[in-house]
Amino acid sequence: MDIEMIKSPSAGVVKMLQSRTLAKDFLTCDEFDAVGLVQGKLIEMIVATDLAEKSADVDVVEIKGVCPQHFTMIALLGDTASVSEALKIISSQFIERGEG
Repeated sequence: MDIEMIKSPSAGVVKMLQSRTLAKDFLTCDEFDAVGLVQGKLIEMIVATDLAEKSADVDVVEIKGVCPQHFTMIALLGDTASVSEALKIISSQFIERGEG
């Protein structure tokens, strides 16, 4: 699993994310301060989405990838503190399982 965070995403990043999701209405620059990106197997992304939404005030959208059968990505949208907290929870849960 790969985890990254972008603080104050550029307009180019937002456009790139918009082109890879069906939830384009979520992606306007004034609605969020940070983007957390989590990539891995589909089963991991479903669990990561659940953890993120339960642990922090973030919106989660699926990002379409090149190989959706094996790897997928989610974007966590929110303020910097909330996205950071959600990523921390996801990371710690998967590390505890030996999967991170």
